[in-house]
Amino acid sequence: MADPSMNCAGIDVGKTKLDIALHPGEVHLKVAYDADGLRQLDAFMRAHKVTRIGFEASGGYEWMLLAHLRGGSIAASRFQPGQVRHFAKSRLRQAKNDKLDARTIAAFTAGLEAMPPLPDARFDRLNAELTYLEQVETQIAVLKTMAETTRLARLKALHQRDIARLEKRRASHILLMVALIAGDEAVARRFHLIGSIPGIGTRTALALVVRLPELGTVSREAMAAIAGVAPFDDDSGSRQGRRQVRGGRTRLRKSLFMGAFCATRWNPDLKAFYERLRQRGKHHLTAVIAVARKLIILANAIVQRGTPWTQRQA
Repeated sequence: MADPSMNCAGIDVGKTKLDIALHPGEVHLKVAYDADGLRQLDAFMRAHKVTRIGFEASGGYEWMLLAHLRGGSIAASRFQPGQVRHFAKSRLRQAKNDKLDARTIAAFTAGLEAMPPLPDARFDRLNAELTYLEQVETQIAVLKTMAETTRLARLKALHQRDIARLEKRRASHILLMVALIAGDEAVARRFHLIGSIPGIGTRTALALVVRLPELGTVSREAMAAIAGVAPFDDDSGSRQGRRQVRGGRTRLRKSLFMGAFCATRWNPDLKAFYERLRQRGKHHLTAVIAVARKLIILANAIVQRGTPWTQRQA
């Protein structure tokens, strides 16, 4: 249980301002989201002897606050909006504004048994670069759909030129990220270990290294849950519901599924596993999810033991 006597702060991050609330109590502060406002925030925290700070991810606007808090002495955590939203629902809170959101975040922070750590600063640039790469890939997918559905040859040619330009940018950006990873010995070692698994190419290895810094440090069950490929029970009384995967990191899961599709062709162990599931009557998608789960568990084990992939002996 969290100590009920400690002061916790919740921060609602906006584009131009920060709303800060304390728990317990009704104390509230609003400051500009700039260097001067962050100095006011620090003074406010010291004056009220705050021991915990929580804030939500807000589409990237929170990065300046995250970098500021990372260097401070107060324990701070970044939460997903869904976590705080479900907490508010459990308290039957219907109203919503910036001040109330800050209070809800503060109460949620106070109720945690342990504060999740802030992300490693080494991955800040890699995360930004990978997000840009994913955005380029999304643009390519949209343009390909437009090229396939247009009737005019002139427009189709325009789309094809744009696709070629973005494909070239995508390839050069992947090389840039590989070079950035090579500059960090520990991250580069993890990248090469993951890349030794047949079916995991450079693109999937980048996603696993950057989006999953926990690789090799948690259990296989926790890793599958983080990646969003863990089957959760849905039972009640005598009813046994169908197991379903849910949650996890959306962008990571998308890259993992692409790796799973490749693994069903190029990884002999996982290809045999996929074919056994299909022979037992499992749906294609169910079998691919199982392969994705095997793949992430395998990557976790390889990073844990620090040795490359080897094919299972017959």
